[in-house]
Amino acid sequence: MTQHIAELQMYTAPEPVHQANERWLARILEHLGGNRRDADGLSLPDVWLSPHLLLTQTCGYPLMTALCGKVRVLGRPRYELPDSSGGNHCSLILARTDDARRTLADFRGSRGVINGRDSNSGMNLLRHRLAPLQRDGRFFARVGISGSHRESLRWLREDLADLAAIDSVTFAFLARHAAEEVAGLRVIERSALSPTLPYITSATVSDQQAEALLQAMNQALRELPEVAEILGLPQVLPASESDYQVVLDYQREAEALGYGELI
Repeated sequence: MTQHIAELQMYTAPEPVHQANERWLARILEHLGGNRRDADGLSLPDVWLSPHLLLTQTCGYPLMTALCGKVRVLGRPRYELPDSSGGNHCSLILARTDDARRTLADFRGSRGVINGRDSNSGMNLLRHRLAPLQRDGRFFARVGISGSHRESLRWLREDLADLAAIDSVTFAFLARHAAEEVAGLRVIERSALSPTLPYITSATVSDQQAEALLQAMNQALRELPEVAEILGLPQVLPASESDYQVVLDYQREAEALGYGELI
């Protein structure tokens, strides 16, 4: 029996979300009649570009840059969560509740934190929102890189940074299942909308195989209503690479205003 890589590594916390994703993947593979290949030790780029890839999730920004033309987009999740619906999500730009600053402009010269330079929700959407407010190509006094949204939240809580952009799906999962991780923080502003993180497969997958996989994903959600409830995910919508052109449009808009680097 064919062995495939099937990993959902973008939303791995809190634990109920991780377990729901695992149950969903197992049911998808049941429908397709495949076995799951061990992906332990593989980095996200390794998973994304593996010739054995059946199903994973990536970020819209690397999809349109490092992965452009190298993977196949299957669909995008229609989350129905606070600040995420209809196939779109946004970034919540957060600060501590006890910070006296109230508007984004008030945070000019503050300490920023991003999860990574290749992140749409943590960097690109934040850069787009801050671009009209920058001066001479700068907004922050300094910008740290935390490595993950959860770490960025910790930096805020522990006064290691003042402002961060957090994916609204991540925030909703934490608010529901690990409220202590978002305690003491508040939304200063929301970013522009962006398509939710795409599900991808290997570029070698045929049209027929891709359609069967999308159908299996949605059938599994219908069969596992408790999983769909935990994930806030009633449906996976069809999608293509062109749906994510807006991610690069946001980059160009920021560059046109002289804010190509988030600093």
